[in-house]
Amino acid sequence: MRHTNLTGETDEYLSAREELRLAEIELMHHRERVAEQRRRLPLGPVVDDYVFEEGPGDLDAGDEPVQTVRLSELFTGPDRDLVVYHLMYGKRQTQPCPMCTMWIDGFNGVAHHVAQNADLVIVAAAELPELREHARNRRWTDLRLLSAAKSTFKFDLGSEDADGNQDSTVSVFTRDEYGSVHHFYSTHPRMADDIDQRGIDLLSPVWHILDLTRQGRDDWFASLDYRA
Repeated sequence: MRHTNLTGETDEYLSAREELRLAEIELMHHRERVAEQRRRLPLGPVVDDYVFEEGPGDLDAGDEPVQTVRLSELFTGPDRDLVVYHLMYGKRQTQPCPMCTMWIDGFNGVAHHVAQNADLVIVAAAELPELREHARNRRWTDLRLLSAAKSTFKFDLGSEDADGNQDSTVSVFTRDEYGSVHHFYSTHPRMADDIDQRGIDLLSPVWHILDLTRQGRDDWFASLDYRA
């Protein structure tokens, strides 16, 4: 298989590129096997019907009136799962996490696509006014933002410790035939003692674009502001 119509590609380059192509195919198959294995997970335990605080859908409408919504009410229809991204912001995390913010910038752009099949919300330990102010600054206009500041949700799901330190986490919930909400899946950046920051990389295209380059991702880290 030829990958470009450029002239001057050496036999060495073509051989190495073909070897890489085959490795990329195997990576795709392995990724699909892992996704299938994830889908076969049995239902986790029934969870509490946690209560969150939520503001108006229009971020420019101000922070009143504040309303409460339960976990079970975040499902917008039958046969839909709920994906929750735990934003590291609030309590001991006094500033929004730049890396989480980068992730959520991307989610905001694809939320309307995800909504065709699943429900997606962002939950933070920050108080609702602070969370909404950060969302206004980032122009997160297509995301549902919830505060768990008065809830044990983040602690119970492992994205907050007893001292209020925050962690980025992704959790998925599903409902059974009786309407009870079950925990289905959660993952964290730390996958093992020697793998600290790679557990949710698949949720952001930034890493994968950088991985296409000769330099790769190196030790790059996101920032809230790239201006000099």
